[in-house]
Amino acid sequence: MKINAIAVFLCSLGLILLTSCKNSPSAEKPPDVDYYTCTMHPSVRKPHPTDKCPICSMDLVPVKKKTAATMENPSTNHAIEITNTADEKPTEFTIAAERQQQIGVTYAAVEKKTFKQNIRSVGLVASDKRRHWDYVARTEGYVQELFVFSRGEFIEKGAPILTIYSPDLLTTETEFVDVLNRRDQVRGKSEKVAGESFESLLQSARQRLRLWNISDDQISDLEKSRKPQEMLTLHSPFKGVVQDIGVDQGRKVMIGDHLVDVADLSTVWVWAQFYQDDLPLLKKGLPVTITSSSIPGEKLCGEISVIDPFINEMIRTVRVRIDVPNRNYKLRPGMFVDVDSMIDLGEGLAVPTLAVLPTGKHDIAFVDKGDGKLEPRFINLGRKFGDFYEVRDGLKDHERVVTSANFLIDAEAKVQGALKSW
Repeated sequence: MKINAIAVFLCSLGLILLTSCKNSPSAEKPPDVDYYTCTMHPSVRKPHPTDKCPICSMDLVPVKKKTAATMENPSTNHAIEITNTADEKPTEFTIAAERQQQIGVTYAAVEKKTFKQNIRSVGLVASDKRRHWDYVARTEGYVQELFVFSRGEFIEKGAPILTIYSPDLLTTETEFVDVLNRRDQVRGKSEKVAGESFESLLQSARQRLRLWNISDDQISDLEKSRKPQEMLTLHSPFKGVVQDIGVDQGRKVMIGDHLVDVADLSTVWVWAQFYQDDLPLLKKGLPVTITSSSIPGEKLCGEISVIDPFINEMIRTVRVRIDVPNRNYKLRPGMFVDVDSMIDLGEGLAVPTLAVLPTGKHDIAFVDKGDGKLEPRFINLGRKFGDFYEVRDGLKDHERVVTSANFLIDAEAKVQGALKSW
């Protein structure tokens, strides 16, 4: 009885184990499968189909060997084309249209566009150094009379600014008149050598008077009148504005003392700061527009005349000088203004910024090849223009590229082996 019972128990246990083995899935991977990975974490590689992703606990999908063709993805219910190759160049892969709709894939065409770059900055107005005159005393004397009294006064060209009483000036002009008289006496006696000598002395005397801020017209008047003056009158060299007065009436001045500054503001300079990334766009003669909150609704035109070759090391900017006509004196030295320039860079191939997947090493775009096939492309980009990049290499006109769900598409490409390296 006991022996029969043991035999029956062993037979039943064997049947149970046999049935269990038949019903359990095989833990061995098929010969055409290379490894198993996670669609969300392609770096995971497991040898058994029953393994789980250690990161997200999702089921793994098989990746076939390079001799394999097409298989069914159990997690997404769509076919995956495998081209497991050691080449670093991206290859095509397939995502069914139904799956693309599920993850929200959209497309846009690569097309030619006219590129225009708008660069903006702020600037500071300054007087034109070529239209600025700083009078300095070139002889000792005393300020006898001022004709302008405060900063900001307008003055016409040739108008008197001040007079200086100078005994040294009287002495020099007297010597000049004496040389003139003696030359005339020698010229009447037809002594050629002596006449040439006096002419040399006269030229030296004229140059000495010029160095004392005496104009050629004043020297000519002195030659005609032969009456030396002890007063030196300084005149404005152009129509402008008094920028500064450094003396008072009756004050003694020494050689080198500052007297009066006069500035012509019909043309002003604007010094603007541009970042070094904008430096390739800047060139001499580039037209710019100047606006200011103090003159709302008005735009003044100017052009770049100087580009500073040195970059500010603290803020990484370069200074640019802009010449601006200022006939109505609306721009004043020290005023802040806005600088704007629209640069036409011609026509080129453009791709939407949403279509570009930057990886650090490469810029990637996924090109639609039709029938659910996508091709990753390494592309070479130029400048960014609003919502588009300039394409220098990697794409052709009228090709369609993915503009949304790029990271999901990238994950699929990594799983299927279409992208080996970023």
